[in-house]
Amino acid sequence: MLDFFSDNAAQIVVAGFFVGVIVGITGMGGGALMTPALIFLGVGNTSAIVTADLTAAAVYKTGGALVHSRKGAPNFRLAGWLIAGSVPTAFLGPHLVSWAVDPEDVEDLLKMCIGFALLVAASTYAIRLYIQLVRVRAGTHYDDSDPRIRPIPTMLTGALGGLLVGVTSVGSGSVIMVILLILYPTLSALKLVGTDLVQAVPLVLAAAISNIMVNGLDWDITLPLIIGSVPGTLLGAQLASKVPQSVIRRGIVIVLTMSGVALLDKAGWAPLGAGKDQTHPVLIAVIGLAMLVVVPVVWGFLRKSQGLPMFGAPTVADLEGVRPGETKVP
Repeated sequence: MLDFFSDNAAQIVVAGFFVGVIVGITGMGGGALMTPALIFLGVGNTSAIVTADLTAAAVYKTGGALVHSRKGAPNFRLAGWLIAGSVPTAFLGPHLVSWAVDPEDVEDLLKMCIGFALLVAASTYAIRLYIQLVRVRAGTHYDDSDPRIRPIPTMLTGALGGLLVGVTSVGSGSVIMVILLILYPTLSALKLVGTDLVQAVPLVLAAAISNIMVNGLDWDITLPLIIGSVPGTLLGAQLASKVPQSVIRRGIVIVLTMSGVALLDKAGWAPLGAGKDQTHPVLIAVIGLAMLVVVPVVWGFLRKSQGLPMFGAPTVADLEGVRPGETKVP
């Protein structure tokens, strides 16, 4: 029976609430933050944490999807094609791992997969900003809430995101969102977020059910996670208009990168060489500090490639607020 007064339960509630607030404020995927946080807290094995995180996500993503549905934001035809691709692969992913991998190696494999998925999730944020920068400079895009659907590429996008989520719980927002930006550049930001939330509900639900079938469900992790994350997400949504999202999102990218490297290190990935369940804390800290210095410089050169000065308008905050058809640069 679940002991709500245990140290683990309290840690999970606090972690769930904190991550829920960030998800509510920024809309960035909870799995990319929650899964590594619980792994480093040591509250259970990796497969149990992935399953619990997906189960909790199925609860709070449903609420977000309902809100966007009432506002008329999602493009349901687009979401339907994404779901057609993502649900089967999300369900298949955990079974593929259980069939193909020796049980003794599953934990390290999952840590490694999650580590790479975190690095991909971090890089997608930069890709999204660059796409928006190119749009702003071109100034030729218009707002189209009902673009022509491209079924095959859309289903393949869903299939890729579904497989990633089914195995790691990471990627339903980050990876799918970036590919949708490329496939449907005229879709407004509101429609994009709403569509992604709607397709994420059956995707995460399928991944959660499949993981439960393969790994079982640890209620000692799942219930505290739901208890913490749901109110945290609701609070974050209320605070979204009052806090500097761009600063928080850039901080999240640094955290995701450091967490991804740490998990690869912990899984014993050969190029890092720390060995199983060990990390190089100095290396990870240096990577975080380097990102604080190097990333703004790289972004400056990308701006110059678009004929802009290295620093200035449009700022990152401007780009995050740009909708197709708007141009914030003279």
